Amino acid sequence: MVHDPALDAHEHTEHAEHAMHAGDPFISRIAISVAILAVLAAVAGSLETVEGGRALAGTSEAVLAQDEATDSWNEYQADSLKKHMYVIAAQAGGEAADGNRKTARQFTGDQKALRKKAGEKEAERDALLKDSARHEDRHHWLTGSATLFEIGIAMSTVAIITRRHWLWFTATGFGAVGLVLLGSAYLG
Repeated sequence: MVHDPALDAHEHTEHAEHAMHAGDPFISRIAISVAILAVLAAVAGSLETVEGGRALAGTSEAVLAQDEATDSWNEYQADSLKKHMYVIAAQAGGEAADGNRKTARQFTGDQKALRKKAGEKEAERDALLKDSARHEDRHHWLTGSATLFEIGIAMSTVAIITRRHWLWFTATGFGAVGLVLLGSAYLG
């Protein structure tokens, strides 16, 4: 079953409008609160989806940055082995000794660039993971917020059926806590 926050909000708003036409002021207040809670649930649900997507995208980008860093470190180590082979060949002497020393020095320069690139990619990975964790944290707060709004809507519906004021007050309390969680997702 697919959960569509916008469709749910529209459906709850329609039910609230029907209840408002009953003429009972208590029912009208509950209906208005249901409409408000439904809109807030839709907002929290939509933001939850966006934050979850951003968390996943950030993690994927971090994996790619790590792959690039690993590639650079692998190339660095391969160049290190080649450099050592040329150093050994240069120490052995012979006609190619000067050329072997020169080639060994070239590998040293290449290694510095590879080390720098690998370090930059690791720093990029760390920044992406930190950003992804922030989005994942928001996602969790928004999940809680949307859940509390939905509970408030359900309790309001029961309050309409039973005409119990305490149920409606409890439902608005759930909505208020949901609103606090919604705000906390972006203030923290």
